[in-house]
Amino acid sequence: MVSKVALLGLAAAMSVLMKVSSQNYGDALTKSILFFEGQRSGKIPSTQRVTWRKDSALLDGSSIGMDLVGGYYDAGDNIKFNFPMAFTTTMLAWSVLEFGPLMGSDLEHALEAIQWSTDYLLKSTSVPGTVVAQVGEPISDHNCWERPEDMDTPRTTYVVNQTHPGSELSAEIAAALAVSSLVFKTTQANYSNILLERASSVFDFADNFQGSYDGSVGQGVCPYYCDYNGYQDELLWGAAWLYKATNDGKYWDYILKNASNSASPFVYRRASVDSIGNNLSEFGWDSKEAGINILVSGWAINTPNEKPFTVNGDNFVCSILPESPTKSVTFSPGGLLFKSGGTNLQHATSLSFLLIAYARYLEKAKRGVSCGNVAVTPARIINFAKGQVDYILGKNPLGMSYMVGFGEKYPQRIHHRGSSIPSVDKHPGHIACHEGTSYFESKDPNPNLHVGAVVGGPDSNDQFSDDRTNAAQLEPTTYINAPLVGVLAYFKSLQSRSEITH
Repeated sequence: MVSKVALLGLAAAMSVLMKVSSQNYGDALTKSILFFEGQRSGKIPSTQRVTWRKDSALLDGSSIGMDLVGGYYDAGDNIKFNFPMAFTTTMLAWSVLEFGPLMGSDLEHALEAIQWSTDYLLKSTSVPGTVVAQVGEPISDHNCWERPEDMDTPRTTYVVNQTHPGSELSAEIAAALAVSSLVFKTTQANYSNILLERASSVFDFADNFQGSYDGSVGQGVCPYYCDYNGYQDELLWGAAWLYKATNDGKYWDYILKNASNSASPFVYRRASVDSIGNNLSEFGWDSKEAGINILVSGWAINTPNEKPFTVNGDNFVCSILPESPTKSVTFSPGGLLFKSGGTNLQHATSLSFLLIAYARYLEKAKRGVSCGNVAVTPARIINFAKGQVDYILGKNPLGMSYMVGFGEKYPQRIHHRGSSIPSVDKHPGHIACHEGTSYFESKDPNPNLHVGAVVGGPDSNDQFSDDRTNAAQLEPTTYINAPLVGVLAYFKSLQSRSEITH
C-alpha cells in the first residue's frame, strides 16, 4: 500500500508540473465540444456556431415511414453509424457526469451536444421491438467525395429486430440513454425520465433477443464498424449504466451473474477470442471491458463487492503504465500510447479518460495500485494521462497539435468531406458525387477549418503526413473527441487551481 505521505508528495510535485508545462486546456475544451457542431446531421439550428455547415439529410428514415432526421456523422463521411454514435454519446454524458461542474460556460454546449444525439437515438428506438442501426448506404457514400448538404447517395435505413437482432448496438444505445438520463435529471426531469424508460426497454430487447448486428445488417456495417469483440460486453455495460441510473438490484444481479470472479475481464467472450485475459486495456466503440471495470469500481471500491472489478481496474492500470512489468501496450519514441490499426488517438483519449476516472476513485478510497514491485499512486496515473493529452495538443517530436485550430501548428488537410469542399455560402451550386474528387486530391489546405477536430494522429514512430488521402492519420471521429471532453475539463480545473496555488 502506498503511504499517505507519498501520495501527498507526488500530488504536490504534479501541481508544480501543471504550472510549468501545461497547455491551455480551457481553450482545448471549448474547441473539442465545438467539433460536434460540425458533425451534425439534420436541420441546423439558428444557434449553430459552425457556420460552414448547413441542413442535410432532411428525409432520413422516410423510406420506412420514420423520422430519423438528426444525429451525427461519425467521421469524415456522411453515414450515421448508430453503434459508434451511441458510444460517443455515452462518453460525452459520462464526461459531464464526472466533470460537468468543472466545465464552466462550456457545460451548456456539452449538454447540447449530448441532446443532439439522444433526440436522434429516441427516434431510432421509437418502434418497439426494433432498433435503427444505421442510415446511409456506406459503399456508395464512400465512393463519393461530397458535402453532406449535397448528398445524393441512397439513405438506406438498416434496422435490427427480434428475428435479426443486434445486442451490441441496442445495449450501447441503452447505456447512452441511461447515463444521459442522469445528466439531465436535475435540469430536464421529464426528458430524463423518457430517456431512462427507453433505456430500460431497449436493454430488455438487447438481452431477450441476443445476437450480433454483424449478421443482421451485414454489409451495412461491415467492414466499417463490424463488432469484432462480441456483444456480451455491451450487455454488461448497459446493465452497469442502468444500475447507476436506477439503483435497481436486478441490474446489479445481472452484472454479478455475468462477471467473472477471476482476474480475467468477464466470462462471456466470443469464441474467436483466444484468451479472455487479453482485453484489460481495451476500451472504445467496440470493446467495453475496461470501461465496465472502472465504472463499477466507482461504487464498489472498498466494499465486499469490489472483486473482480477493482482487481481488473488495478490490472488495467498496470497494463498501460510504461514502468509496469505487465504493460501490454506500446509507446512511440515520443511517448504516445500506441495500438495497432488506424485512428490511434482514439485509444489515447479513451484510455486516458478511464485512467483519470479510476485515479479519482482510488484517491477517494485512499489507496494506490501495485504493479508487481512498482507502487503506483493516483497522482502518477493522472500525470501519465496528462502526458498523453499534452502530446495530442502539441508537446511531441513534431511540435504538432493534432486538434485542428489549437496551437500554431495543426493539420490543414483533414480527411473530411465537408471541411475540404467550399461551403454552400461560398459555392451555392450543387457539387455532385465525383465532382468533389478534385477537392479530395488537392494539396491545398481545407477551406473550412473544422475547429476542435482531433485526427487519427501520428504513426508509431511519431511521424505524420498531412495528406488528405491518408485517412488513418487525418480523419477525425466523434469517438476520439468524446472522452477527451471530460479529460480536458479535469485538467482545466487542475490548471486553474495550480495557478492559484503557485
